[in-house]
Amino acid sequence: MARVWKFGDDVNTDEIIPARYLNTSDDAELARHCMEDAEGGAAFIKGVSPGDVIVAGRNFGCGSSREHAPRAIRSAGVAAVVAESFARIFFRNAINTGLAIFECPEAAKALKAGDEIEVDPAAGRLASSGRNWTCAPYPPAIRKIIAAGGLMPYVRDCTRADRA
Repeated sequence: MARVWKFGDDVNTDEIIPARYLNTSDDAELARHCMEDAEGGAAFIKGVSPGDVIVAGRNFGCGSSREHAPRAIRSAGVAAVVAESFARIFFRNAINTGLAIFECPEAAKALKAGDEIEVDPAAGRLASSGRNWTCAPYPPAIRKIIAAGGLMPYVRDCTRADRA
């Protein structure tokens, strides 16, 4: 079971990874500052564990188009983000960087900080304390990109397979 870290509406990319850290491409450095400027971010940085899940309100990832934001979340060990809705560019950047995200308004509203949650990305199912939600599962091709760790690793894997 993973622990839920709860954030509100309109969490922007500057809160996910502040601009002052955009001069690095080091995933470990990005992870150290993930959610630093978001409300509740200090506790997140101190307590996040591999496999934990971020749950948020509407328009998660709004703001500037930066792949650093989903990379920081993934590098912090977060297994998935569940939100009422996502900013469009963040949604695509998440897939490109291998971060699983799920738009599930009912779950996002019901889940609280500290809840334990199980996420089944292939089926699009979420479960917590006897409650279950279904979100639209990704198509198989998108699941492969996320499983590979993002678009670039997926393309490298496909290219290697073509050469074999």
